[in-house]
Amino acid sequence: MVQSYEQISAADFFYRNRDIAGFTNPTRAIFSSLRELVENSLDAADHSGIPSDVYIRLSYDHERAAREAHEAKSVDENLFDNDVNDSEPKIYRLRVADNGSGVPARHIPSAFGQVLFGSKYKLKQARGTFGLGGTMALLYGQITTHKPAFVVSSTGGARIYVYKLVVDIQRNRPIIMDRKILLNKEGWRGTIVEFSLEGDYAKAMSRILEYLKQTALVNPYANITFIDPRGRLYKFDRVTKSMPSPPKETKPHPYGVDVETIQRLIRATPYRNMIDFMRNHFHRVGEKTAHNFLESAGIGKTRNPKRLSQEGIVRLVKMMKRFRAFLPPDASCLSPIGEELLKAGILKELKPEFVAICSRQPSTYSGHPFIVEAAIAYGGEIQRKNDIILYRFANRIPLLYDEASDVSWRIIKRINWRRYKVAAGMPIAILVHICSTKVPYKTVGKEFIADRPEVKREITNSIREAARNLQHFLTKREHVEKERRRLSTFSKYLPKIARFSTELAGKEKPPNIKKLLSSVRKYEEN
Repeated sequence: MVQSYEQISAADFFYRNRDIAGFTNPTRAIFSSLRELVENSLDAADHSGIPSDVYIRLSYDHERAAREAHEAKSVDENLFDNDVNDSEPKIYRLRVADNGSGVPARHIPSAFGQVLFGSKYKLKQARGTFGLGGTMALLYGQITTHKPAFVVSSTGGARIYVYKLVVDIQRNRPIIMDRKILLNKEGWRGTIVEFSLEGDYAKAMSRILEYLKQTALVNPYANITFIDPRGRLYKFDRVTKSMPSPPKETKPHPYGVDVETIQRLIRATPYRNMIDFMRNHFHRVGEKTAHNFLESAGIGKTRNPKRLSQEGIVRLVKMMKRFRAFLPPDASCLSPIGEELLKAGILKELKPEFVAICSRQPSTYSGHPFIVEAAIAYGGEIQRKNDIILYRFANRIPLLYDEASDVSWRIIKRINWRRYKVAAGMPIAILVHICSTKVPYKTVGKEFIADRPEVKREITNSIREAARNLQHFLTKREHVEKERRRLSTFSKYLPKIARFSTELAGKEKPPNIKKLLSSVRKYEEN
């Protein structure tokens, strides 16, 4: 019997394997859908250089709700009214609106109706990685409700474009069911996405609210408004209009390329000698560095790169990995939160008594630049738990699942916290943020960071530095408390000592201790 073969599209692949993109079940799917669209909105506002305004509304699908009510009452009059089946998957309507850069009209259908089509494949820091999340959310909604999605967008021009579309899963193409053009009289700019999906908000609620809280923490310049299916309003207001410097697009670094990358560059290059090829296609490679590299690699400087053989390309890549004189990548392609904004976000959302922040210098792994920022917050409204609370972020994305598999959690478990005067049950939260052009996620679901030696070293050093600042704070506070107790005892017994001393000395007038007592009380107040 002859075995048959077939080819499937990218949309079909993720339709069959949606678990790997974070759409495992109705609970996880409703969380992933909201998260992906919110991150797209934040990226769009960052691209415009304006503080984000994100509006999220999750409501019951009225058509489906009416049908469920009728069916429920036919069985039991109280079943629907009492929300007995509140934990079962339901059909919801999700709407996410933003004030971002908007999507050009010609790209709207593909941006929302074609898997692996997007604006995030450039070599610079971005929240999204695969150009998958937003479309995957709409795809999930389509396959669970058989309803189209609505997309409204404008780049601020004279027109607003409204699309009603679905995904052709077999061909990975958008199918436009309706298209309208409206006059943009108010000069609105942004994007609105609305679609139906199956989900279980009752089980996902805690994760969604925690995600929004943590998103507000690392984006203190954003206004985030969320209305849940019961009409409850959650607002996370901005506390500053200052924003991190936007990342700049960069070129590949010689340490981070492979044979396929070199082949693509050679096919596209307009340069006809290796010196110009190296100078113009690689990050931080000047004429002198290119000259020294080609000389050490034994490659002619005037050689046309298009005439390199397959063996020559393989050898070129190997020599790039071995050459140690290339300058490390700079951080212009990255956009860390920064100490001031990170502190503002922590004070806004966690309201701690003390905050210590450490922002490391740029580092690299496999030719990819990255920066680690860490913070330790103590006291205030932080809950007391038997273990340390960990907040993990990558490119300003909160990571809420698979905490035990993350490199940060493993590092925290190995640190001897008694050295830093930290005991079990203390109200302590640790925040770790990694920003990079290529975050070393271990899965497509983007939930935890892999154990890369370079990343592990930077996270360890940043946490330890913040912990030393916490140790100084706790030591000082312990000393102050000890002095207060000592002086409190002193002020309590000083009048008695003065009286007994007067009697023992056989004098009638006791010494004047008011000045001494006032200095003790002044110290206690401070």
